[in-house]
Amino acid sequence: MNNIVDSSCWLEYLAGTKAGEQVADVLAETSALFVPAIIIYEVFKKLLLETNEDKALFAAAHMRQGRVIDLDTDLALLAAKLGREYQLPLADSIIYASARKYDCILWTQDKHFKGLESVRYVTGETKLPLFKRGVRNSIVTRRLQI
Repeated sequence: MNNIVDSSCWLEYLAGTKAGEQVADVLAETSALFVPAIIIYEVFKKLLLETNEDKALFAAAHMRQGRVIDLDTDLALLAAKLGREYQLPLADSIIYASARKYDCILWTQDKHFKGLESVRYVTGETKLPLFKRGVRNSIVTRRLQI
């Protein structure tokens, strides 16, 4: 089965949290991993704000090991329809449309997706910000020696 991991879970994974551990095996299977470009944007921006550009670029490169889904007209139209139907914000509409279009399971912690078809809700309490609190067991930390 194909998978999309939402930005919330990517950030948990990169921070080395227990919630991130729940998607580690999914992320390791890059042949079945689809990554909407909007998720790369969200994760990159969050890391830029909380760490630095080198760490953000490292994470983006890691994410690009999966199949990147660019936003085209067909996907945009599907996202608009699903956004209206399920009351989803813009980015979430694009992410959910990507999951539907490419027959993916969507792994997320985002409450907007809870209860929707083909969504796996990841549990785990996390106190944000993930990276400002000095997480030392994260992939970003281990690979870039924060």
